[in-house]
Amino acid sequence: MHQATPWDAARAEAIVCQHAGLEGPMLPILHALQHEFGHVDEAAAPLIAKSLNLTRAEVHGVITFYNDFRREPAGRHILKLCRGEACQSMGSEALARDFLGKLGIDWHGSTPDGELTVEPVYCLGLCACSPAALLDDEVIGRLDAESLAEAVDAVRA
Repeated sequence: MHQATPWDAARAEAIVCQHAGLEGPMLPILHALQHEFGHVDEAAAPLIAKSLNLTRAEVHGVITFYNDFRREPAGRHILKLCRGEACQSMGSEALARDFLGKLGIDWHGSTPDGELTVEPVYCLGLCACSPAALLDDEVIGRLDAESLAEAVDAVRA
């Protein structure tokens, strides 16, 4: 997993400038910022707005519309649990509810030690292997409580 760097306004401005000349630059800018810093800091909205001649509200609207953009730093490991219909039919909702309960967090939350953030995703395209998840961009299929706990414990160790 890519280790994010702390927010740096000068580096963020360089990223915005680097992508500003692209056609439809806002999403590439947001992805690049999140890749670099692990989230899109609220200080990014004015930078992007100024560079692209947009309002802060327009930029904020895009950031908040897409579930993939985090506004706060994530944990060291990211678990994305599928909430699509096929996974739901195979028990993903109960699995997620129990797992989140054991961690003491909710969706988009991070464990107190900063090791794990759990996010919903609405289809991984792994319907034949449901319930499914991504853990640090690695696919995990046919999840149950035991296999989910083992996979998370393995990366947190």
